[in-house]
Amino acid sequence: MVAQPLAKDEIVPIEKHREKAIGASGRMLLPSPKTVAKVVAKIPRRQLATIDLIRKNLAQQFKVDATCPFNTKLCLRAISNDPAAKLAYWRVIRDNGDLIKYFPGGIAGHAKLLKQEGFSVEKKGEMAKVKDFRTSLVSLN
Repeated sequence: MVAQPLAKDEIVPIEKHREKAIGASGRMLLPSPKTVAKVVAKIPRRQLATIDLIRKNLAQQFKVDATCPFNTKLCLRAISNDPAAKLAYWRVIRDNGDLIKYFPGGIAGHAKLLKQEGFSVEKKGEMAKVKDFRTSLVSLN
């Protein structure tokens, strides 16, 4: 059974045993796909956002200490697989520039869409990353 994203946003306390993994203590946002989609929609053509940039933007927006990495990934997966969403989800990459295998078509599908926007993708074994991705990162503030 695959975990499903939440229908609405929730703010929860970060449990003590999860503080190290989350990288914060205090309160954490569990975002809904609708909330993550609003941030993804802000990424202009020929620019990229990392999952961490999205999480930090949401934490600032909701005035919490962190955004749940697991829920954020669930939301990105849901957005990418929703044909009605019509969002450029492929402009989201991992924090180190790697492509995201759970997007439709896997790494190859993600690479194809990025290349169509003019990005250079370097393949290394089973993984691939956007070349010089830092120069294309968007400011989401």
